Amino acid sequence: MKHKAENVSRLFLHLLMVVCALLVSTSFTVCAAIAQGMSPELLTFFRFLLAAVLLGPVVALCYPLTISLRDLGRYSTISIALVFFFWAMFLSLRYTSALNTSVLFTLVPSISGFYAYFLVKERLGRARFIALGCGIVGAVWVIFRGDATLLLSMQWNRGDLIFLGGCLSMGLYTPLIKSLHRGEPMAKMTFWVLATGSFWLLLVSGHQLVSFQPAKVKTIVWLGIGYLAVFTTIVTFFLTKFATIRLGSTTVMSYSYLYPLFVVVIEFFLGHGLPEPKIWPGVLVTVLAMVVIMRAQKS
Repeated sequence: MKHKAENVSRLFLHLLMVVCALLVSTSFTVCAAIAQGMSPELLTFFRFLLAAVLLGPVVALCYPLTISLRDLGRYSTISIALVFFFWAMFLSLRYTSALNTSVLFTLVPSISGFYAYFLVKERLGRARFIALGCGIVGAVWVIFRGDATLLLSMQWNRGDLIFLGGCLSMGLYTPLIKSLHRGEPMAKMTFWVLATGSFWLLLVSGHQLVSFQPAKVKTIVWLGIGYLAVFTTIVTFFLTKFATIRLGSTTVMSYSYLYPLFVVVIEFFLGHGLPEPKIWPGVLVTVLAMVVIMRAQKS
């Protein structure tokens, strides 16, 4: 019975990560829609600040918000990786597509696995190496649109290069959580990561607030920030932290292989059509990576 309960628990964790992957996938489309409405620094600042303001009172009702300088240092370290990633995401989507960024994000498990090996001594295993390789192949295929000439000439889109830098930063996220978590509740950790992230962003974008005019910002931009703050920041942060401690950083990040497929579906239902046929093999290869990970979990 205990073994069965553990299996159900792990199944539940995996289902949570599928939901998390779907929510994160919507963020690529939403970010692309509002990327031109405000500077990347301010967009990221308001996203973090709103999420922290909404989550703060809830956390305060359950846990004391007082922390030590050492704890503040831990949370600040994690938030730096996230701040740079989200800033790069908003900036890159001014120059590239939601699909390109979602496929590039499939490189993060490879990057995360590399970091995790050194930070928390997490070993990947043969199946995960295969899956990570599939993710890399799929990303390269989509970025260069299945064109060997573009690949050989390494003609990267400006936005793709910016987002690749963000992915290098995001790769540190889950290994840092596993390395720096000290048993505190996930909600409390999430709040302080958001709060310290807001502080870093205030330092970077504070000068822009002097001349900022909220009334001139389109309503769709504010709605987009609200959606990102609640569903793809608070909810996904909590789910990711909750699952990372139990499943491992590489397994959790492997769910990013679902992002390209989800983005294709989301874009289709929004009336943006389907990607050209030569892009599909790259998207499907990333899904294959997810299948390999799932089979590895069962063995």
